[in-house]
Amino acid sequence: MGKTKLTTKPVEESNAETTPKEGEVKVTTKTPKKKITSGILFIDATFNNTKVLFGDKLGNTLFWSSAGSLGFRGAKKGTPFAASKVGDLIGDKAAALGVKESDVVVRGVGSGREPVIRAFMAHGIEITAIKDATPVPHNGPKAKKPRRV
Repeated sequence: MGKTKLTTKPVEESNAETTPKEGEVKVTTKTPKKKITSGILFIDATFNNTKVLFGDKLGNTLFWSSAGSLGFRGAKKGTPFAASKVGDLIGDKAAALGVKESDVVVRGVGSGREPVIRAFMAHGIEITAIKDATPVPHNGPKAKKPRRV
């Protein structure tokens, strides 16, 4: 999400109940340094996992997440539910940066393609374009010989 700046507010001494103890600091807000209005959402949806990366228009990575990094393990990483949780997290971070619109680039044939986009749009971010960049082989190397049983 980039660098964040913690701002602290001085506490009045007249309030004994809300005054932090010695050595404690009261944190009030967490403000991001960058303000970005548009970006690109890259989705890599495989059968085993769903990885999502959000970058600016130049392609620089701002933040990323995956179903595995959220705590889903094994076969649960490839589910649409796990993908929607990843899209929800990325949408929350993007909304905190002030993103209003985004392009989407989808790779892979996994079940998490659409749930990520729906969860991302739920944060009030408009999708301007969706591009499918799934790699398709053009008759690459020679196939293995058939197995004889």
